[in-house]
Amino acid sequence: MKPMKMTFRQKILKALYPLVMKFSGGSSKGKIIRNSQKAKPSRPFHQLKTSLNNGEELDFSQLKGKKVLVVNTASNCGYTGQYSELQKLQEQYGKQLQVIGFPANDFKEQEKADDASIAEFCQLNYGVSFPLSKKSQVVKGKGQHPVFEWLSNPAENGWNRQPPEWNFSKYLINEDGVLTHYFGPAVSPLSKEVQRQLS
Repeated sequence: MKPMKMTFRQKILKALYPLVMKFSGGSSKGKIIRNSQKAKPSRPFHQLKTSLNNGEELDFSQLKGKKVLVVNTASNCGYTGQYSELQKLQEQYGKQLQVIGFPANDFKEQEKADDASIAEFCQLNYGVSFPLSKKSQVVKGKGQHPVFEWLSNPAENGWNRQPPEWNFSKYLINEDGVLTHYFGPAVSPLSKEVQRQLS
């Protein structure tokens, strides 16, 4: 199998990533939503699970005691450069944090590859070692992944109804399985706003 090197488009997107972040930070994609009421979920987060792209199952009960950052991802997006930032975050805070990527083709078909190709692309080009789910649907509707149904349904998570608005929307869950924050795609994983919650 040929290594999944970057296409010309992907190289351009990677080069333009700093500009994308600079000019989209003030838009709706840069919003942060907090669980200011400290609302607790009616359905426990740690009862959820996902199938990883290597065929293994990740039972979220294994994540008790750690913070979890759930991110919907794509390989052909202006925000794809966040893969390297997510990896740095995982390496820096690995003792208390687990990043989980959920590749999805829901926004402008920016993730057409299969699971094996996505994993290879992420590892080769961004050094990704955190778990990646099987490619799935993250937006609302029939077929939405149960994890994203939980993240965007206040009847389950206790307060938040914000679905992913684009690739690289980020949801932070604390050690007790409480959803504490939504960070829009234009919020860098290495931003002060995110890192403040991990210290």
